Amino acid sequence: MMQLDMDEDLVRRCHSSAQQIADGVMERIHGQTTDSVERTILRLLGIDGVDASNVPLPNVLVNQIREAGKLQDGAFHILGNAVVATGRTPQELALAVGEKELSITTFPEVEKQTQQRALAEFLDAGVQRILTTKSKRERHIQQLGEGPKPWLYVIVATGNIYEDARQAKAAAHQGADVVAVIRSTAQSLLDYVPFGPTTEGFGGTYATQENFRIMRRALDEAGEERGRYVRLVNYASGLCMPEIAVMGAMEGLDMMLNDAMYGILFRDIAIHRTLIDQHFSRIINGYANIIINTGEDNYLTTADAVTEGHTVLASQFINQELAHRSGMPDELIGLGHAFEINPQIENGFLLELASAQLVRQLFPHCPIKYMPPTKYMNGNIFRGHIQDALFNLVGITTNQSIQLLGMMTEAIHTPFVQDRALSLENARYVMNNARALGEELQFQPGGKIQSHAHDLLSRATTMLENLAEQGLEHALEEGLFAGIKRPLRGGKGHQGVVRCSDKYQNPFMEIFSGRMAVHGR
Repeated sequence: MMQLDMDEDLVRRCHSSAQQIADGVMERIHGQTTDSVERTILRLLGIDGVDASNVPLPNVLVNQIREAGKLQDGAFHILGNAVVATGRTPQELALAVGEKELSITTFPEVEKQTQQRALAEFLDAGVQRILTTKSKRERHIQQLGEGPKPWLYVIVATGNIYEDARQAKAAAHQGADVVAVIRSTAQSLLDYVPFGPTTEGFGGTYATQENFRIMRRALDEAGEERGRYVRLVNYASGLCMPEIAVMGAMEGLDMMLNDAMYGILFRDIAIHRTLIDQHFSRIINGYANIIINTGEDNYLTTADAVTEGHTVLASQFINQELAHRSGMPDELIGLGHAFEINPQIENGFLLELASAQLVRQLFPHCPIKYMPPTKYMNGNIFRGHIQDALFNLVGITTNQSIQLLGMMTEAIHTPFVQDRALSLENARYVMNNARALGEELQFQPGGKIQSHAHDLLSRATTMLENLAEQGLEHALEEGLFAGIKRPLRGGKGHQGVVRCSDKYQNPFMEIFSGRMAVHGR
């Protein structure tokens, strides 16, 4: 493939600074937990369902623990005491709490080892459920095979999971390799996960465990009919990151939108709440072999792609290192970038090519997710279709991994089935005709493409070195990413962060990180 002549010293400095930034983050969030982390532990122990008021049982228990002033001790500790004292299962206890029959926090304290023995079978069952789902996916992929890269990725977003399933199957038969179900507007701000199948959403469909199950079944059916495995995507972001991650791991999702800073920047979620939640959610995704997709492409919806392109690069380095701290290999870290340069700029296509090739070379083992033009789509469907074709040409030329297809009606409405079909046809046409183009080209030394790539890398290096001195939180407060400023103190969900006591334990963290065997208590 064609190669940019990169300054390896700058590359080394970027990685070194990103490592320092990630280490600083881990030091500052160490020994803390959140409401969502504790609810995730309860879900892994088998607690599911809702109370009479339709409040999810994990929320009911965590709310009661918090109100008793004991969240710092952890849900595992509190639940272990209750199981020892009553002999009931976690689900039986949760139902009793939901019916207001008992308080989960009033039972006598027992030793950690006693708690672990009492919860051992439930802990093992939670881990085994993820492993079983993971093995099933691996068998399906081996049996059916997958499409060539870049995988063609499309979205469905009707609000009704049953209609989504029908449209997803149609997309699979039209050539889609990946289908994402867009979440209902602002679900990321809900501090709970809705329960059961849903048929009414706003700009998308609610992410629920039952909806995951319905869509997975539909895509498996389409894969069998088509003779090729189709991947399923949803969003582990917002105030319930680890909960949605574990639901996806249980129900066979293949990819999860999971960014370290998206919720902070675009949803005003508390900084440390997000950083703690993303750490555990990525540990879960890594254990389940789920590819994460980061959200750097979103920066360019509020910032200029030419003058601020280096901030995307800097964020990718940071996201990669934070994912490494969660034990994720590069093969599961789907860094995001986007085709968002103003189409009126002369030689804008060359600048896009430079940016895409630079990202591809800097992160050679990461499944890069390349996003289509959206910011400059204006309702002119003919120009929009050409913009998408140029985007597809860059994607195949620079050997991208995951190509989220643009829709010519992007600026008009949620895509119709026929819009999606035309986008898939566009991508197949361009990529078939230019499959080996990148093998035939070379970059001109000192030319526009080479010079722009060097400028991006140089500015990203300076930014990362400054951040390594000041810390990531300072950058977020100063608005260095996407031009959005967020305070260190405050933001949605900041009350849901506590420092752990010496009673606290999260054995799932240890197991998923490889620090504890499933039967190693």
